[in-house]
Parts: sequence; C-alpha cells; structure tokens
Amino acid sequence: MTDTIVPRRSLWTRIPIIHQVRESVGVQRTMLIGGLVITGIFVLIACFAPLLAPYGFAQLHDSHGDFGAQQPPSASHIWGTTVGGYDVFSRVVWGSQTAILVIVVAVVLSIFAGVLLGLVSGYFGGWLDRVLVVVCDAIYAFPSLLLAIVMSIVISGGQSNLLGGVMAAAISITVVYIPQYFRVVRAEAVRIKAEAYVESAKVVGASNSRIMFRHVFRNSTRTLPLIFTLNSSDAILTLAGLGFLGFGIEPTSASEWGYDLNKAISDVTAGIWWTALYPGLAIVLVVLGITLVGESLNDLADPRLRGRRAAAEAPDELIDVSVVPGGVLTAGPGGLDGLEGIGAVRGERAMEERSQTDAMEDRL
Repeated sequence: MTDTIVPRRSLWTRIPIIHQVRESVGVQRTMLIGGLVITGIFVLIACFAPLLAPYGFAQLHDSHGDFGAQQPPSASHIWGTTVGGYDVFSRVVWGSQTAILVIVVAVVLSIFAGVLLGLVSGYFGGWLDRVLVVVCDAIYAFPSLLLAIVMSIVISGGQSNLLGGVMAAAISITVVYIPQYFRVVRAEAVRIKAEAYVESAKVVGASNSRIMFRHVFRNSTRTLPLIFTLNSSDAILTLAGLGFLGFGIEPTSASEWGYDLNKAISDVTAGIWWTALYPGLAIVLVVLGITLVGESLNDLADPRLRGRRAAAEAPDELIDVSVVPGGVLTAGPGGLDGLEGIGAVRGERAMEERSQTDAMEDRL
C-alpha cells in the first residue's frame, strides 16, 4: 500500500485574497475579480487624491481667475463645475478620501464594540446577556438612516468641520452596525463555550479572560470579513444619505458625494447633467465593487459550494464525495470499470442462487 503525497501549497496561494480567487470558478470568479478591481481603484484614488486632483476640494479660483458656476466640461475642467463654482472632478476624487476615512473609522469602531459585547454576553450569559440582547434588538429594529440622522445631530452639535463631520458620520454609522457584529459573535460564543476544548480549559484552571480571547474569540470571528465588506458598502450609502439630506459635511471642510448630489438637484431640471452624474456614478461604482467582493466571499464561505472548483477543473473524472460522516465513498481500485465488474459478479451469483433454489423446488 503506497502513501499518497499531497503537494503543499505555496505561501503565495495562501494569501487570503489570492486563495479566494483561486477557489472561485466561472461567473463567481468574474464577479470577485471585477469587485476587487473596482475596490482597488477606489482605494488607490483615495490614497493618491492630492496627486490626482488638479484643484482642492474647496478651491474656487486659480491664477486665471474664478472658475465660474455650472461651467460645462472643458480642457481646464474636464467634468465641469458645480453650482457653487467647485471643480467636479476634484470634488469626486477628494470625496473618495472622505468615504474611505468614514468607512475605516465606522467599521473599526463597530467591530471593536460589537465583538467585545458579543463575547461577554455570549460567554457569561445571565442578566447581562438579556439586557444587551434587548438593547441591541431595539437598536437593530430602528430605521438605520433615521438613527444615523439622530446620532449625527447629537454628536456634531451643529458643527460641520472635517473632524466633527467625519466623526459624527462615522459614529452614527457605528451605532447602526454594532448590533450586527454583536448578534454574530454572541451566537458563536454561545455555541463554542459548550465545546469540549473549552470545558477542558476550565478544568485545567484557565481564567475566563484567557478562554474568551484565546479560544472563543479566535473561533467566533471567522465570518467578520464577510460582514465587513457588506457593511462597508452600506456605510457609503449611509454617508451619502446623510449628506444628501443636509446632515453631512460642509464643502469647505471636506468633499462628500451626497452633499454634491443635493446641490445638483436643481441643475438636472435645467439640463446641467455633469454636476449630478459623476458623484452619483462614483457612489454606484464603489458600492457595486464592494458588494461584489462581499457576495463572492459569502458564497465561497458556504461549505456546500466548496467543491465547485474541483468539479470545474475535472468534469469528466470521478470525484470523491463525502456523503457519510467519517469517510469518503470512492469507486474502488478499478474506477467505474471496477464498479461494473462488481455488479456483474453480483448478478452472476444471484442467478446461481436462483437456479439452485429452483432445482431444490423441483426435487421437492
């Protein structure tokens, strides 16, 4: 009997994003790569906004004079100017930086608070668990955009500068997302704390904090990257909604796509299309890219779909499929021919037994 040598994967193929791309097939791979490309371009634009934008986000004039309001696209302003006299291209580029800043602050804060509360609630239980569940369910049931508006008003206090506006938007989005992370981590913590290895850790005298952060935490946060990508796209929509309704950031403090769309409402009826097209297109493309990545990762995390890559690469070969706990059913040493041979032998034995039975009946 010979041992089968399984080739070890290289370090390059074990990188998270590369691994997911290799595991995906067909349309799913196209969606994942397309989402990664769009998201990567968005991140690069945000990082190099000072180099890509020809003007500042609040710049109204240059050495040649004022830009002018609602100017059509030209050589000096390739996407035209807004009703306030700002360069549309520069506002869109700088807006990506504001969006990614709000995403990072909001999602990091919500993950930190939601994971910590979920761990404590799920591991200890009792009255603290009941109180946290009721509070988070009440927040989760509240309309997210309305809750973000209320929190923005309370936090900003009428101040719309860069720090106040970004932090108000980020914290208001954080309050909306904490119950999502809380629910996921709490459910996993309740399940994991009943596992045998957790009970063994208690027997040997491990402290509650060590068990929570070394055993429960490491096994209850595997789905967080999926929620992170989906919440990132939702955060952009919430930020744009706040800006569109007038609760965002003033144009002199930072560039924000929702605010620009709000100021372009009257331009659309007058036939001035460029002030609303490009900010709206930026929102749609960024949300589409992040959503494609999140949905693709969600599909790849489904254990029922893990064998699709092998099926696509070897459609004509017999693939081992595990259908019983603890083992894999195979076709045997002879493959399909071996199965056919076994079937033929069993058929011959059945015919011999039947003939012997008939002979005995004739003798009787």
